[in-house]
Amino acid sequence: MRTPLSSVRGRGSAKFGTDDYWVQRLTAAVLVPLGLFFIVFLIRNVGAPLEVVKANIANPICAILLVATILAGVAHMRVGMQVIIEDYVHDQPWSVLAIVLNWFFAALIVIGSIWAVAKLSFGM
Repeated sequence: MRTPLSSVRGRGSAKFGTDDYWVQRLTAAVLVPLGLFFIVFLIRNVGAPLEVVKANIANPICAILLVATILAGVAHMRVGMQVIIEDYVHDQPWSVLAIVLNWFFAALIVIGSIWAVAKLSFGM
């Protein structure tokens, strides 16, 4: 049974609702232009010397777009994997462990990827 207040807030009886749904849709929409940028960036840099690739990544606009692509992609991946875990892992302790590991994996990917972009962007 739903109360009128829960209908307005978009939450059901479980007290959580559409947050993951909206994050998944928002990151998918953001990844369309960012994915196109990333594909063009890769095509332009295939076979280029390392110095040229570093110079392209050092461009502030390219570096910001690369970091935005990483953040949106990892957020999309994390939410998608969490939904899969919640749907298919029925044993509660394993489900919680898998969700926690999913968060740590996503954090490691973000930290490592942003570190790599920063290192190449700042010429370290």
